[in-house]
Amino acid sequence: MNKSSISFLIPCLNESATLPYVLEKVHNLKLNELYDRNVEVILSDNGSSDGSIEIAEKFNVRVIHCTERGYGAALKFGIQSANNDIIIYADADNTYDFLESIKLINEIENGYDLVIGSRLKGHIQKNAMPFIHRFIGTPILTLIINILYNKTSSKISDCNSGFRCFQKRKFNEWEIHGSGMEFASEMLVKALKHNANFSEVPINLYKDMRNRVPHLKTWRDGMRHLLQIFLNSPKFFNISGSVIFLFSWLIIVASLFFGPLLFFKFSILGIHTIMFSMLGTFFGLLIWGIGLNLNARQNDPIKVYNLALNMIEDKLLIFFCILFLISAGLFSLIIYKWSLNHFIFLAIEKETLAITSFAADIIFIFSSVFSANLIKRI
Repeated sequence: MNKSSISFLIPCLNESATLPYVLEKVHNLKLNELYDRNVEVILSDNGSSDGSIEIAEKFNVRVIHCTERGYGAALKFGIQSANNDIIIYADADNTYDFLESIKLINEIENGYDLVIGSRLKGHIQKNAMPFIHRFIGTPILTLIINILYNKTSSKISDCNSGFRCFQKRKFNEWEIHGSGMEFASEMLVKALKHNANFSEVPINLYKDMRNRVPHLKTWRDGMRHLLQIFLNSPKFFNISGSVIFLFSWLIIVASLFFGPLLFFKFSILGIHTIMFSMLGTFFGLLIWGIGLNLNARQNDPIKVYNLALNMIEDKLLIFFCILFLISAGLFSLIIYKWSLNHFIFLAIEKETLAITSFAADIIFIFSSVFSANLIKRI
């Protein structure tokens, strides 16, 4: 790898108050630590109207104009415009110290594909990071990413860090599409799914000295991060939905053969237990169906999902249709017995509830498979 090939990327939207400090630091890096390397500085402007562009031009920074709005859009546009393979980016608000860039660059030159500047491993200045972000949002999102995607012994500590260094050719392999703040989570998820070699280095985070409403919206952007994380994990929905579904049916079967039982002063495995277990089977299938629809668009190698998606084109559909007809017949039988009582009274017996649950589950699975096959063909 060519040590003298580095692109500094700074996304910008009306950052004239802090941009001079940021560009001065990058300029000092070029003159001192990086004097022997080919360094370019790119400002990916996202529609600034406060003089940020003029400030960048005074520092001889290459300004590019991203017409698509959004943090992720500005970064993607800047990355594709970069001339060098080593790219390092951070925000233009001076909360990240660009003078610490050399630590991230050294890690990349040691062979890593992606290096993250971890705020939680470093020093966070007082009031630099909101309590809910520092102790709730970022740790929870980071934990979910580590559980779902990180198969290495090195765990990520700060999934939302906006100070990162990576190889452009690796980034292009990850095929990142997010245009908003969720870009940060998608980048990590896609890198981990591609078995990227990553590292973290401690960095400092400083208080935002600007007196304005921040671009980041806690609830909106937090949910976009969460949805983006789950979007790439149909396996999670398959496993969790299947566990809930099978456990609920285990309770129903136990209630049919062994209930009701008296447990201390409580009656269990009776009609009410079956009723709540029925809800469990529906909830489990609902979660499982979400993963099926995701898999229909992503073609992940999840055997049970791929089996379901190929069902319509396979002989397995015949077997499933037979189950569907049996379920519909059992359900119709219950309706018929109810009609004999003029739809006034239906004996809520355990067998009736179990048959109803079985029929409804088969119909639910059939409709989920049918809708997933429609989505697959969009």
